Amino acid sequence: MRTRGERIVAIAEGWVGTPYRHQGALKGVGCDCIGLIRGIWRELYGDDPEPVPAYAPDWAERSGEDRLVDAALRLFGPAVRMSEAEPGDVLLFRWRQDCAAKHAGVLAGPQHFIHAYEQSAVTRSALVPSWRRRVAGVYRFPIMA
Repeated sequence: MRTRGERIVAIAEGWVGTPYRHQGALKGVGCDCIGLIRGIWRELYGDDPEPVPAYAPDWAERSGEDRLVDAALRLFGPAVRMSEAEPGDVLLFRWRQDCAAKHAGVLAGPQHFIHAYEQSAVTRSALVPSWRRRVAGVYRFPIMA
């Protein structure tokens, strides 16, 4: 029997190869990083977690708000430390300390994560130091009844 984390990673791996599409959230058709997390949520719980309004590619730079972190807190609860991260956890990234978090992926193991990569597809990437230092938060999918 799989653990919850193993199940989440397996779902995320099922999205690998899905083309990158801004605002998309359909496995095999197209998604962005937010759409990947939404798609995993749908496979786990049966529906989208909440409505997602349309957003421009530069939404994080223009809004002045940390919308991705705010949504993660609402949906997943408080962040856990990176040292406590487990496969299946959601990783949020910010490109610079003074910018809002703008990217998300799923931890696939101690050294890899799965994410929708712009101008490419959903892919498994090494969690190298340049990615690690950009982690803005680690969130765990909730246990639902």
